Amino acid sequence: MLQKDSFFRRQEPPPARGLMPPTPAQQAPHPAPQTGHEAQKAAEKAEQRKEAKLVVGPDIKMKGVEVSDCDTLHVEGRIEATLDARVLHIAENGVFSGTVAVDSAEIHGRIEGELTVRKLLVVHATARLSGKIRYAAIKVEEGAELSGEISVLEKTASSAVPKRAAQM
Repeated sequence: MLQKDSFFRRQEPPPARGLMPPTPAQQAPHPAPQTGHEAQKAAEKAEQRKEAKLVVGPDIKMKGVEVSDCDTLHVEGRIEATLDARVLHIAENGVFSGTVAVDSAEIHGRIEGELTVRKLLVVHATARLSGKIRYAAIKVEEGAELSGEISVLEKTASSAVPKRAAQM
């Protein structure tokens, strides 16, 4: 018969005979001095932040939230929210209802509401989009359904002005 305590307690290995346990100073040796190039690489690596990713699982329902500082949102369940992120991915059974502004989006499921994609919107055959949809570029597979107000994002005034005119 199994004992419950052995499942939930962390077991420490027995101390070696005749040896003292290592002190913290012995466990972690001091790092070697870094050259200028290595120090610069280490500083650059520290500046790069890890991707902030939020996953709404298949049986999860979120309602009335504002999602910010999110790099990637992956929806397998249902979310009613306001979102500003870099990437949106909606799985086949996923549903997003609300307002979305993203750089790129890949949709297999449903979106209801307002969707603004600043770069590329990919709509797969199983996708159903309804509401106000704006995009810079779009790829739509046969079988996808889009309904509502659909438009291309206007280019900004500064990018539409020729370089010669901008220099004058």
